[in-house]
Amino acid sequence: MRNLKPSHREKKRYLLIEGKDATKEKIEKTILDYIGILGFAKASPQLIKKTSKGLILAINRKELDKVRASFLLSGNKIQIKRVSGTLKSLK
Repeated sequence: MRNLKPSHREKKRYLLIEGKDATKEKIEKTILDYIGILGFAKASPQLIKKTSKGLILAINRKELDKVRASFLLSGNKIQIKRVSGTLKSLK
């Protein structure tokens, strides 16, 4: 099977997430509660890795504002510390 062209790939943004409640289940629940199942599918969040600073989450760049709003309105102690287009600059 052939690879996709770069113009056909999904553009990602990487978020560094910190907080006491920062677990995979809590993050997924927070996004689902605010933007719903269809919005969750459009954002396609993927947990990349867990670091000493927090969790790194990859999302679709078009849905960044909705995902940020879901964390702000949730009331959980989860914060987005930084957003980047590459993993290297996020570290």
